[in-house]
Amino acid sequence: MSEKRERTIFLSDCQSFYASVEKATHPGLEILPVVVAGDPARRSGIILAACPIAKSFGVSTAQRLGEALQLCPNAIVMRPHMQRYIDVSLAITDIYKEYTDLVEVFSIDEQFLDVSGSLKHFHCSPEELAIMIQKKVAASMNIRIRVGIGPTKILAKQATDNFAKKNGNGIFTLGKEDVERELWPLTVDKMYGVGSRMTRHFVALGMTTIGHVARTPLATLKQKFRARFGKQSDIQAEVMWRTANGLDDSPVTPGTFDVMPKSIGHGMTLPRDYTTAEEVDIVLLELTEEVCRDARAKGFTSGTVHVFCMCSPYDAPTGFSQQRKMPLCTNNTLKVYRSVREIFHRNWNGLPVRKVGVTLGSLADEEVTQLDLFEDVTKVRELDRVVDGIKDRFGSTAIIRASSLMKAGLAVDRAGKIGGHYR
Repeated sequence: MSEKRERTIFLSDCQSFYASVEKATHPGLEILPVVVAGDPARRSGIILAACPIAKSFGVSTAQRLGEALQLCPNAIVMRPHMQRYIDVSLAITDIYKEYTDLVEVFSIDEQFLDVSGSLKHFHCSPEELAIMIQKKVAASMNIRIRVGIGPTKILAKQATDNFAKKNGNGIFTLGKEDVERELWPLTVDKMYGVGSRMTRHFVALGMTTIGHVARTPLATLKQKFRARFGKQSDIQAEVMWRTANGLDDSPVTPGTFDVMPKSIGHGMTLPRDYTTAEEVDIVLLELTEEVCRDARAKGFTSGTVHVFCMCSPYDAPTGFSQQRKMPLCTNNTLKVYRSVREIFHRNWNGLPVRKVGVTLGSLADEEVTQLDLFEDVTKVRELDRVVDGIKDRFGSTAIIRASSLMKAGLAVDRAGKIGGHYR
């Protein structure tokens, strides 16, 4: 039996993507510090991206815009243009497809490429192919990419995050034989999937480096996790252990976002604290309308609805995250809203609300939906389709609820945005 051939996988990352797109779009900004940030007036004034020049002054992603401007007073602040970033990302995907048909979108600025079969075709090494792709993206889009190379997706990802982003040429190879020497000495917070909270847990367990996690026998790590997180933590322990050891059998899968979603949701940070039930109800209805319209567009109904809420103050927020099963699977806005409103008012502590979210779960095919004995479901569905059709053709604000025109309403503002940011 022939031995299984080792794969060669790239994880490409666009450097300071949003800022790079703005620089490429606006000639003259090449040598200037550029940051992309939300609107401070709407409490979304955080840095979404900062170019390397701005970062050299100490500016960082997720930093408050005011703090960033104190560090770099001459920074050019650009408003985000999400549709532009999406278009550029798709164009870069098309470039990658010139080198391999196995391209998996990981995020708007990161993509996996399985180039195992491409190396022979292009008669080059993995590093040489990475340079070819770098040059093509730079020439076509004026965007610099960094490439992590490894035999698994997790090693390619960690090669990019921990090494390629810091290299002068933006390329780094992390093979299985390199894991102990290169990866294990790094502090545990450098491991993919480990955030600040998980870092604190690992430190409390005496594991301060990736190597500490990797060298711990899996059975022992599971025992430690059970003692700290409970009986259901075995899977989490194994994921952490495999990540530390660079083990990952998952293939690069094109069209990974074409599968049926598990949920459909929307949330928002409010432009100010909402203090009354009437104000919050307006936003909850708007969010419910968004998620139900998305569900109808994708052909799904929902059996459960989840409501998220965060209340002020900022330094010690409170809130809740609750869901409930609805009487019947539906994607009708008013039916879902009744459940949303009931969940909210049953769990709200009365403190000023700063964030809210609505998510539909237990999705089912719209054509295989239980009928309501007391209502003509077909008639209700046809009315929803007519309204959706008008909005699709003339814009989301072509038909709008009167409540959204009140001071608390945000539907008109959100209609001009993608993911909470301007198009």
